[in-house]
Amino acid sequence: MTNQEIIQAVKKNPSNRVKIAFSDIDGILRGKYIAKEKFIAVVNNTTGFCDVIFGWDAADQAYDAGRYTGWHTGYPDAEARIDLSTFREIPWENNTPFFLGELIDDNGRPAYVCPRQLLKKVKADAAAMNFSLNASMEFEWYNFKETPQTAHVKQYRDLEPLTPGMFGYSVLRTAVNQPFFKALFEELDHFNVPLEGLHTETGPGTFEAAIKYADLLEAGDRALLFKTATKEIAYTQGIMATFMAKINEMLPGCGGHIHQSVWDRSGKKNLFADAKSKDGLSEVMRQYLAGQLYCLPYILPMFAPTINSYKRLVEGAWAPTTLTWGIDNRTVALRVINSGISSTRLETRVPGADVNPYLAMSAAIASGLYGIRKK
Repeated sequence: MTNQEIIQAVKKNPSNRVKIAFSDIDGILRGKYIAKEKFIAVVNNTTGFCDVIFGWDAADQAYDAGRYTGWHTGYPDAEARIDLSTFREIPWENNTPFFLGELIDDNGRPAYVCPRQLLKKVKADAAAMNFSLNASMEFEWYNFKETPQTAHVKQYRDLEPLTPGMFGYSVLRTAVNQPFFKALFEELDHFNVPLEGLHTETGPGTFEAAIKYADLLEAGDRALLFKTATKEIAYTQGIMATFMAKINEMLPGCGGHIHQSVWDRSGKKNLFADAKSKDGLSEVMRQYLAGQLYCLPYILPMFAPTINSYKRLVEGAWAPTTLTWGIDNRTVALRVINSGISSTRLETRVPGADVNPYLAMSAAIASGLYGIRKK
């Protein structure tokens, strides 16, 4: 759709409101509803959004040493721009129009604190190297027969899981919870966050979903939107979803794995694949892989952003703990998948489900591009 077609679609939508949202530093969507008339007035210009979303944590506790914003600045509105290309309709909200936005500085340049702007920069860096990028994320998460209110009353202890015990790849439990699985598949697809796969994972009430791959920026948007959308869809089913990296030391943690591949500028040739190579991997792939191995210790905060993130990274808990790679090996940090020319890719398995997708994908791909540049 062209920008004008998108604006017309919003005008024709029966809702009198539009929902806009921005990613904070933790990858949590912060947003609001605005009147349709207000949206039309600002869509081709800029709007404002309180910069406190980069001055507090996930529990709205203000940082005590922030430089970007704080009590010393008064938490003003930051300049922001709505990205029309992110247009979606929210099926579980009567198809209310929805858009993502990003922050800019006073000179109209990308704001350095904005995670989405960072991913756009990495995409531009790849384009400058004559590369295009495909990426996607897959997430594991726990589901409980709770509401935010009941969980709060229980002080988040002894929550009732959607199903008991361990049962990964269960056919039985997908049947038992068919309404939830159906809602996830169909409503996420309508929301333009299509899934390639969805199944139970090892852990009580645990699911895993693979989001369909896309161009890098769209892949980041889909990953970000997936987590919030899943929580909202779960609420409609009387279920509470969590993407904490580790909910219990006795249970497996939840990963947020990044799949990525580098293509030529046309997007027609996968530069990770080489049919003449014994293992099907190109020199570009090896350099990219080496770049990530080299950079992993430095970029780990973007893969493990909280104390809880590091509790997932322990031996024997289905999470990588070493600087290792392997072909189709799920015990290493970097899993190479070489099943075909078009599907050859790298799966970065270090990130947890609690990552900010924009930051994690930026770190993974920038470090891979670093490896190519340094050969």
